[in-house]
Amino acid sequence: MKRKDYLLIAFVPLTLLLLPLTGQLTVDGWHWKWHDFVMAWAVFTFTTWFIRFLVTRPAANLPYKVAATLAIVTGLLITWVNLAVQIIGDDNPGNVLYLLTILGGFIGVGTSRFQPAALSRVAFGMAAALLLIPAVSVLMWPADFNPGYAKVQILSSAFAAMFATSGLLFRRAACHPSATPTYP
Repeated sequence: MKRKDYLLIAFVPLTLLLLPLTGQLTVDGWHWKWHDFVMAWAVFTFTTWFIRFLVTRPAANLPYKVAATLAIVTGLLITWVNLAVQIIGDDNPGNVLYLLTILGGFIGVGTSRFQPAALSRVAFGMAAALLLIPAVSVLMWPADFNPGYAKVQILSSAFAAMFATSGLLFRRAACHPSATPTYP
């Protein structure tokens, strides 16, 4: 990595942390502790690094770049919402399934060797898992399903649609193999 990459990865998360810091200082009821800021910094830093690594490669074609960005941003949103307010109730163990889906996505990305056809299968698999999580959670842990099944299913479906769109874009990128990146 070049020096500008390190600067980008250092300063983008710090700039993004100005939003919650401003909220902490100006909004009543915004009570972040130090570990909330550390977690936000870690998520922002990892997301910035991942976008820099996958999206800005010169060998990648446009559908690949858009698909990678959409998948990374969707993963960030799922992680952020789940850690901040928890998607299913306050203490529902079904929330862990969202994080396990993201972990499964990372494993899939690692085993795909960044090839667009394999990444499309990973994105479609994640979309399918996200559609199933509310049903599994309401069957397994019905006691604390605070926002209601319909609202959770709609949010999960929106995340699944984002991953499905990413999968379609990766599939399109696979149709142009000369322009897709290859990594060892």
